[in-house]
Amino acid sequence: MTKIAIVLGSTRPGRRGAAVAQWVLHQASARGTADYALIDLADVPLPNLDEPMPPTMGLYQHEHTRAWAATVAEFDGYVFVTPEYNHSISGVLKNALDFVYGEWNDKAAGIVSYGGGDPGGARAAEQLRLILGELQIADVSEQVALSFRTDFEKSSTFTPGSWQPRALSKMLDQVETWSRAFEPVRAAPAE
Repeated sequence: MTKIAIVLGSTRPGRRGAAVAQWVLHQASARGTADYALIDLADVPLPNLDEPMPPTMGLYQHEHTRAWAATVAEFDGYVFVTPEYNHSISGVLKNALDFVYGEWNDKAAGIVSYGGGDPGGARAAEQLRLILGELQIADVSEQVALSFRTDFEKSSTFTPGSWQPRALSKMLDQVETWSRAFEPVRAAPAE
């Protein structure tokens, strides 16, 4: 079965992303069409990027990098749950993306963003799309954008709008389809 990781891209105390990621995991798992797992970057012991060689070379020197590479490689696709910090993604998500390279390649991804503006976290999602392209991850066009104004009661308790499950379902349809479509590309022998 296709394996898709939901990557929670915030480690802040009191973060709103934990509730969002749990909602995505619950909705996705109930579909029964792929195997979903949550990767909480708060549980991934990565320091600031400390590899001496560029990740594109795949010559990882540190055990934490090799462990992270194995985790990333395990999945066929990803759903990134990202906050918007200063019109971009969080530093911890950028660091996690930068640590490895080949393990991300030829896979699909969807984005669930959240933030104060409308649509929620849109600028973070746009920044993330640029990074995903460089990592050879195909990001799908459907996106879930959660606003503190409409999807969080009193800007803190996650209460997604009635339209959000449908938006999430459409995005997951694309992530699953694209993840399966890339299987032959990932299976092709390296030249």
